[in-house]
Amino acid sequence: MVVGVKYRNVVREIALDHYGYVTTKQAAEAGVPAVELPKLAARGGLENVAYGLYRLPDAPATPFAQFAEALLRAGEGSYLHGDSVLALFGLADVNPRRIRVAVRKRARPKLPPFIDLTLVKGDVVTTQYEGLESQRVADAILECRGRIERSRLMEAAEEARKEGLVTTKEWQRVRKELRS
Repeated sequence: MVVGVKYRNVVREIALDHYGYVTTKQAAEAGVPAVELPKLAARGGLENVAYGLYRLPDAPATPFAQFAEALLRAGEGSYLHGDSVLALFGLADVNPRRIRVAVRKRARPKLPPFIDLTLVKGDVVTTQYEGLESQRVADAILECRGRIERSRLMEAAEEARKEGLVTTKEWQRVRKELRS
């Protein structure tokens, strides 16, 4: 921590880089003692969202903020999956009421009703979209079979291909599996 730099400014910069959210761990890694976050919250500089998670009250609203909050609440190693990945990009006209978050190990955080937590076993390849850990779009499309009409999933795959969200190989695999 540079002498003369205020903790408030450091925390603000971290939060602005993460859709308005900052964790105690992120702040500590930047040299801000964990005890400072509750102090900033008491003075109105932050809002306590959950244990170890704070939000900047004047952070600009973005379409990705609630996705970021869901991931931060679920904890390390979590990622968006299924129709939540499609919703991230406005594919297949989905607008789920709940954000689907997958975790690789058992987690028991207290979660608000807008988050649906799923334990996923085995290795899952993830990527980052807009700085948010996510299942790959192609895999998310295939995971939604049975819940979303095939024609809408095919349209989502075509749109994802146009936007460069799936590779040629993934596009061919998705088309083949949606037709079978």
